[in-house]
Amino acid sequence: MKIVHIADTHLGLTAFNRLDPESGMNLREKQIYDNFLSAIDEIIRQKPDVLVHAGDLFEQVKPKTKAYTTVLEALDRLHAAGIPFVIIAGNHSMIKTRYTTSPYEVLTYHPSRITAAYRFRYEKAEIGDTVFHLIPNMLRPEDYRTAFDEIELAKDRNNVLVTHGLATAIRDKRLATVAEHELDNTILSDRFDYIALGHYHRQVQITDNAWYSGSLEYLTYGEIADEKGGLLVDPERHTVTHLDLPKTPMIDLGTIDCAGMPHGAITGEIVARVGAQDLPEGSMAQVTLEGLSHEERRRIDTKALSGIREQLLDLKIRVRAIEEERPVPLQQDLRMIDYLQEFSSFIKKQQLAPEQKKFVGRCGLEVLKTVMEQHREET
Repeated sequence: MKIVHIADTHLGLTAFNRLDPESGMNLREKQIYDNFLSAIDEIIRQKPDVLVHAGDLFEQVKPKTKAYTTVLEALDRLHAAGIPFVIIAGNHSMIKTRYTTSPYEVLTYHPSRITAAYRFRYEKAEIGDTVFHLIPNMLRPEDYRTAFDEIELAKDRNNVLVTHGLATAIRDKRLATVAEHELDNTILSDRFDYIALGHYHRQVQITDNAWYSGSLEYLTYGEIADEKGGLLVDPERHTVTHLDLPKTPMIDLGTIDCAGMPHGAITGEIVARVGAQDLPEGSMAQVTLEGLSHEERRRIDTKALSGIREQLLDLKIRVRAIEEERPVPLQQDLRMIDYLQEFSSFIKKQQLAPEQKKFVGRCGLEVLKTVMEQHREET
């Protein structure tokens, strides 16, 4: 059995306020659609027996029409190639009640061989010599254990678990997103021949048999050092290898020591570093400026960089000021903000009695989580 494992495609995601001149669509959104279909073509060339998607196919609960049509086109190509598609719902595109129609329900009407687990329960699919045990994103953390306890491993076949959540081994890597649940270590059992995980955007091995494939694309600058792509898996031989798939490049241009440099020289160095990379048009790049005071930071002529900004999808300039310990964005990247952590830090700094801090912190976090969830559903 040859499996391709992917996850976290986030179709419909937008960023950077750049528009495609032909379609009028957000340019980053269009890149993700185009790269996804190109990735499907590459996967088909690998001739796997099954394509497994471990959640977050869509960016939101109510996908855009273009996100739907892109997936339907991918299903057409997989159907023509005779490749079954196994997918579970992740937290981004998981409905929040049992009485709302899931976006995955539409996909099940496609004539391709598709198994989609999205109904808040354990499901399984038997394909060839392998049984796929599917646990989608759940309403409550304890529901994972209930679903897991229903699994009966096949004795004469390979057993593959597909689920979506944050392994407790990397709980410090929280993405602070809606309905992010931790996966109990006992769920990541060594009794499975392979465990296909989704949610964490870095490609990483968690246990001997459990892997996150990571996202196909760089979704924030916090992922700039991550390896992107899919995984080629043979559960019988217990082999896992990286599969490079199409994506928009995101390059770290390094750190410029700006102490004593004229502002024009700083700009020139940024331009030189972008030119030295020979980046494809529409790429993303980040550079860090070190050793600037707050006053000097305000004097940087970002207009002089307009030429390379037109060539790139985005140029992110971080400034590490002399008196600061960590980099701060010159242009704030809202997707990089952990709003829950920011709120908690804010409360700690307020002059409140201990009981007041505890009460305001608890209630405030609940309200903030609710607002974030409603915002995600509406957008």
